[in-house]
Amino acid sequence: MDYAELPLHYGKAPAWLFQRMVALGKAISEVLIIEYGTEGFLERIANPFWFQALSCVLGFDWHSSGTTTTTCGALKEALNEKSTELGIAVAGGKGKVARETPMEIIALSERLNIGCKKNKQLIYASRMSAKVDNTALQDSYKLYHHCIFFDENGNWVVVQQGMNDETRYARRYHWNGAIVKDFLEEPHSAICCDERKDAVLNLTSSASRENKKISVDLVCDSVEKIRDDFAKLPSFQRTLSNWDQKLSNEALVMPKHVNWDALKKAYELKPKNYEELLSIDGIGPNTARALALISELIYGEHADWKDPVKYSFAFGGKDGVPFPVQTQAMDDATELLNNAIKQAKLSDYEKINAIKRLKAFAPR
Repeated sequence: MDYAELPLHYGKAPAWLFQRMVALGKAISEVLIIEYGTEGFLERIANPFWFQALSCVLGFDWHSSGTTTTTCGALKEALNEKSTELGIAVAGGKGKVARETPMEIIALSERLNIGCKKNKQLIYASRMSAKVDNTALQDSYKLYHHCIFFDENGNWVVVQQGMNDETRYARRYHWNGAIVKDFLEEPHSAICCDERKDAVLNLTSSASRENKKISVDLVCDSVEKIRDDFAKLPSFQRTLSNWDQKLSNEALVMPKHVNWDALKKAYELKPKNYEELLSIDGIGPNTARALALISELIYGEHADWKDPVKYSFAFGGKDGVPFPVQTQAMDDATELLNNAIKQAKLSDYEKINAIKRLKAFAPR
């Protein structure tokens, strides 16, 4: 699992720069799709090193939150313009645009002749990946950007970004549908970040498996029993701190509100597993946290409170802090992009400048 944490920048790229990014993105993407196919292209979008190197080549400030939103926006315009020819499309975006993702998927699926079944699967993948990173992975970053890249065969990749309201930093999440076996257990291909949080409720961890089972059992058993257990939580808070002295007070924070109506609906629906539970409207971060704390503090099934981040922004910290430099990943990403630039339908001037930006990003 890789993450990228970036300083939050407001505004948007100047029109002249954005159109240049679209043109460059289109030329490079065409080469890669012809060379590696749509699946190969999607695999690289899901790779945080390659994505970051591409952002640098396109010319945007690579060490800001705009890296994600602007690069995805440029690729969306570039790929959707030639979607029928290239067999690939992009839906979603920032803020209000992200909420239009399902309708965009439907429209683009028709253009790519994607059948109804695969179309529904794409919409579900988009919705669940966002729900998981907002609710099952509670790392203090709220999603504000969501893009799904997909091809005519129904293969998909999600790149989304969350913002921490206090630090004003952003964190990026990558999903590759080709390797997702379970939306609620180690589903990410990448989440990249320059710091580790002290206490992150990570219900996507395999270490949280039993905790999630108890949560589902509780929902299917009795909402009133959950109410009673929730009322007991304050008296059980010391249990968690005694179990792991390294946990900060953040792990002990009780949710202020629980969506009891959503829990009643869940009781009626009787979800078979945690994914079905999370897919129910109204089961949000507070309700999921309440169930996780009840499962841990009262019933003894621990959740995973470790931040799952493994990679820093770009290719790792230059001093190996917090993570070692990923030299092989750097070499692979830059070599592939360098070759793609040389083959792209660009002027010599554009090629030279793109390669210069790539070298500045990953100097040897």
